[in-house]
Amino acid sequence: MTEMARAAAEDPAGTTAGAVPLDPDGVPYGQPVLDRVVALLDLERIEENLFRGVSPAESPVRVFGGQVAGQALVAASRTVPADRGVHSLHAYFIRGGDPRVPIVYEVDRIRDGRSFTTRRVVAIQHGKAIFSLSASFQVREDGIEHADEMPAGVPEPESLPTLAERVAPYRGRIGIHGQAPRPFDIRYVTDPPWVSRETGPRTADNRVWMRAHGQLPDDQVLHVCLLAYVSDLTLLDSVLARHGVYWSLDEVAGASLDHAMWFHRPFRADDWLLYDCASPSASGARGLATGRFFDRSGNLVCTVVQEGLLRVAE
Repeated sequence: MTEMARAAAEDPAGTTAGAVPLDPDGVPYGQPVLDRVVALLDLERIEENLFRGVSPAESPVRVFGGQVAGQALVAASRTVPADRGVHSLHAYFIRGGDPRVPIVYEVDRIRDGRSFTTRRVVAIQHGKAIFSLSASFQVREDGIEHADEMPAGVPEPESLPTLAERVAPYRGRIGIHGQAPRPFDIRYVTDPPWVSRETGPRTADNRVWMRAHGQLPDDQVLHVCLLAYVSDLTLLDSVLARHGVYWSLDEVAGASLDHAMWFHRPFRADDWLLYDCASPSASGARGLATGRFFDRSGNLVCTVVQEGLLRVAE
């Protein structure tokens, strides 16, 4: 285990690194918390195609899906030439991860072509696969370009309430969703689902501005892996928002089933990104959610699709 990864596992909020800033509701945020997430992505290479990652000591019952997706993408990236950036990934969440033990990532070098490289990664715990990921990497090429425009009329992120301010009236009621350390600065454009379930109207969109809560090095692989990490954070909320329910306030049981991302243009995870999410369908105790990341200049930088298991009591 690397020193960074060991520190992240033992001290998820970064408290041993010095004073950690706290939001008004007492939740750690800022650079020390962000550094812990970056450290979690610093996998230990234990063989040519084998890597080991850890979870924070203070974790929920299951490993956060964004964490295992980000770590798997790091493992794949470390077997790919530096001139090839990831342009897409497709993943399945197979079993809930155990945060008490390390996760082993096994990389299969499927193909190394002239322009494209393909990798498959399986995350293993207790001798069983808990997650699988396929990722494709490409040498930078020029070609035709077009993109959807960012939604009109979106307010600037600085004008919106902080997550601590949004959570304050519901503190103690929405569980870990309001109390976990905050490595990302998240500003809701639409009302959060824990608010809209009571106030209405139930919107078809779930939009948030988000950025890493600190500064990051100029490593595009790290920025991409952090986006994979945070993309799982609010995506399924767009499904719940349409039905006026929320995780800790209603009898909702859920889990991510699969996750796909397409990376269109370079970006920085420590600059503001608008995450525009919607849910086109829910059926069979499953909900489908789509998301688009725009940078502050309005460029579409990433598209996300996820299906989740969502069991809501009558």
